[in-house]
Amino acid sequence: MKSLTLATAALALASLAGAALADDMKTPAGNGAAMEKCYGVAMAGKNDCKAGAGTSCAGTAKADYQGNAWKKVPAGTCTTIKTPHGMGSLTPIKS
Repeated sequence: MKSLTLATAALALASLAGAALADDMKTPAGNGAAMEKCYGVAMAGKNDCKAGAGTSCAGTAKADYQGNAWKKVPAGTCTTIKTPHGMGSLTPIKS
């Protein structure tokens, strides 16, 4: 009986974690607008996920506007974002 209770609790916790992850994949406003990855626009420690070799996920960019770090932005706006190093890019930027 105890293992059934533990299994049920683990399943409930996993469901909550999955729901939180799904919310992370939506836009910040949660309005379902299309988003795209934009490289070279994230500030240090503020990237969304995977900032190239030696990093694992969100918040791991070591420098502002790191070329291999991306941030989700509304679709169609990435290449119009101006940074001190140029414009945002839809593909990783070599630094």
